[in-house]
Amino acid sequence: MTDAIDCTYCGSDVRRHDPVFVEELEAGERVPAGAFCNYACLSSHIDAAGLATGASCEWRPE
Repeated sequence: MTDAIDCTYCGSDVRRHDPVFVEELEAGERVPAGAFCNYACLSSHIDAAGLATGASCEWRPE
């Protein structure tokens, strides 16, 4: 039995790196959405899946 946590992008055990964990909101509750080795794997996953296409944030200058 292993307690490895596989990277959503590359499949490596995230515990061997500097992991980033992502959550989403479903019906007002936070649920796990992915675990990544580091920001490089998260960024690659975002690019490969096209998750930033059409997205924007609300920037409000002070």
